Amino acid sequence: MDIRPRFLKPGENTWEEDKTDIDTNSGTQFVYNAHRSLAINLQRQRLPIFRNRSHIIYLLENYQTLVLVGETGCGKSTQVPQYLLEAGWTADGKVIGVTEPRRVAATSLASRVADEQNCILGTVVGYSIRFDDCTDENTKIKFMTEGILLREMMGDPLLTNYCVIILDEVHERTLLTDIVMGLLKKIIRKRRSLKVIVSSATVDAEQLRDFFNTNTTKDTSKDSATIISVEGRLYPVDTYYIQEPVADYVKAVVDTALKIHEEEERGDILAFLTGMEEVDRAVSLLNEHGKLIKDTKQKILPLAMYGSLPNSEQLKVFWSAPKDTRKVVVATNIAETSITIPGVVYVIDSGFAKIRWFEVETHTDSLIIAPVSKASANQRAGRAGRVRSGKTYRLYTEEAYDKFFEATPPEMQRSDLAPAILQLKALGIDNVLRFNFPSPPPTKSLLSALELLYALGAIDDNGELTSPLGVTMAEMPLEPVYAKCLIISGEMGCSEEITTILAMLQVQNVFTIPGGGQAALKARVARRKFEAEEGDLITLLNVYTAYETQKTTSWCHQNFLNHKTLRRATEIRTQMRRMLSKLKIPLNSCQGDTEKILRCITAGLFPNAAYLHYTGVYRTVRGTRELHIHPNSCLYTVQQPQWIIFCEILQTNKTYMREVTVVRPEWLEELAPHFYERRSIEPH
Repeated sequence: MDIRPRFLKPGENTWEEDKTDIDTNSGTQFVYNAHRSLAINLQRQRLPIFRNRSHIIYLLENYQTLVLVGETGCGKSTQVPQYLLEAGWTADGKVIGVTEPRRVAATSLASRVADEQNCILGTVVGYSIRFDDCTDENTKIKFMTEGILLREMMGDPLLTNYCVIILDEVHERTLLTDIVMGLLKKIIRKRRSLKVIVSSATVDAEQLRDFFNTNTTKDTSKDSATIISVEGRLYPVDTYYIQEPVADYVKAVVDTALKIHEEEERGDILAFLTGMEEVDRAVSLLNEHGKLIKDTKQKILPLAMYGSLPNSEQLKVFWSAPKDTRKVVVATNIAETSITIPGVVYVIDSGFAKIRWFEVETHTDSLIIAPVSKASANQRAGRAGRVRSGKTYRLYTEEAYDKFFEATPPEMQRSDLAPAILQLKALGIDNVLRFNFPSPPPTKSLLSALELLYALGAIDDNGELTSPLGVTMAEMPLEPVYAKCLIISGEMGCSEEITTILAMLQVQNVFTIPGGGQAALKARVARRKFEAEEGDLITLLNVYTAYETQKTTSWCHQNFLNHKTLRRATEIRTQMRRMLSKLKIPLNSCQGDTEKILRCITAGLFPNAAYLHYTGVYRTVRGTRELHIHPNSCLYTVQQPQWIIFCEILQTNKTYMREVTVVRPEWLEELAPHFYERRSIEPH
């Protein structure tokens, strides 16, 4: 009996074939290069954007803001900065700044452009991301994350060091993207010589042009913003919907991939899932099935792709598969717009993605698994039309697709705004309620953020930034709750331990988790050596302390630890300690006094407190939201502690807390009196 997903075929009554060209207007991190065997200058000339080179330069000379609409693979992310450099825009010593929403995009694009410019990365072309600056005084093209540009605005509000700012991947509408756009709108009014290029998808191009247009008259000849569209390479894509909803979309992805492998002609497969755990599970299942495929048939090569994957593993998806082997890439939505994987002809769309969602009542910022928007579904489908006509298999019905939102709501309208407001206050924007956001955030979210910053001591009774605490928190490239932990650690005498813990929280996948069997059991036993009764953060501290004495790949392998992740944590910790020195915060150790560390964590992360309810589940102190300890936590298998603090919430079939730490309720009253107060419950 075949229980695999059945897709409606052409000619069936309830199926309507969709042969329209899929709209895939988006930026890219790894541009698929079909002409890599040619000389670099010839490769550049073969890109679709090359035909628009003169138009782009002409429009930028005549307009202050240029909205550039370019499909994936057209070359806009790598070529536009070089066109401006070659046209002499940096002749007066100014810099061309390019912002990216993701760190991996900033570093990989900078590396590619440095190759094309035939220079060493960090000289003429460089990048700057959190805890890593690869630029010098001669840098002319600077790739950076939006957060870095925001910090530069604190020291140089008019960005006098830049001649052009290019905002790439604007359609993703991250929180920082919207803040940077709002601030740039203010800057271009005061500094007419600064030019802005906004790289966007077509859906909001006109809205963005109107947002940046400083012309208030009806005379369009005086407009300061305009739009240019660049065509990319695109082939038609046939779309197939499933007949009945699937119960387990991870298993359905695996079954569909195997069915494509059996029945379809050559071409790689790209499947979309929501997160690292689902991707790893699917790859493990595909590997098991792959071993059963007879040698006479074409083999499959399953590969994972997600943001926290080590760079060497990420690069594997861009390599050609061996002869008689089909590549099956299982990815998160990083492969939706951020990367272009060569050879993909078939796309499997689970229909879900992991997004951040802030709940005002409980002050919790959650990662929830939600249906994708129509725009995202079309972006995913377009991945199949890169090299030839392709097919996309959607693991949901056509009726379900019709009910999807047109686009995912901007992060500004569904995230914790405390980090954003802290940055705006530091930039001198006192009345954040009147700040011109591209998408106005909910008033409740703004008030919630102000309340949190007040409880942290970052703002005073008048809503102004406090000195030195609020000013110092704004200078740190960390979320306000972590910044507070770091600042107060100097006073509490545990800054060495807190820098280690926070550095470990900035990386992912510290523990390697084998697919199953005997190896998984060994990994669990190895992990127990580091586990602490105080919770996951002290466990991470134990891991790093043990790693510091060894620092070898073999030791990490024996203990099922990710060596590259721990090396990255070391780099971040070093940067944090330099920052403490610069801010004159003492670096000291608590000499094993765990209570000091726990009190310091409570002082910053107090909004994330939960208690064990008599029903056996955890509840947040404010809003009484039901929560569960994540199965990967070291506290999952022990007796449940009464009071805990968590770092993150993940919502799947249940609402899980991650990185959990045991605390005492009296610490909450003592360290967060503005946020919590003890109340006696009146009997009914």
